Amino acid sequence: MMSHDNIIIRGLRQNNLKNVSLDIPKGKIVVFTGVSGSGKSSIVFDTIAAESQRQMNETYTAFMRGRLPKYEKPKAERCVR
Repeated sequence: MMSHDNIIIRGLRQNNLKNVSLDIPKGKIVVFTGVSGSGKSSIVFDTIAAESQRQMNETYTAFMRGRLPKYEKPKAERCVR
């Protein structure tokens, strides 16, 4: 059963991350902390933000999609909003 209360990421392998799995609550303030090079930006910008933008762009017409920036799908087994 999928929960719509969390953003679910399984098997993330973006940049320096190796098989990271996360459940991030929706509707709450979430802070990512860690030492330099620990993958904070890879999680936030390269994964969550890019996948959100990619999914949102799919809702536009083909005419509009052709004019929007292209975002790669994150390197993960599963990303669920």
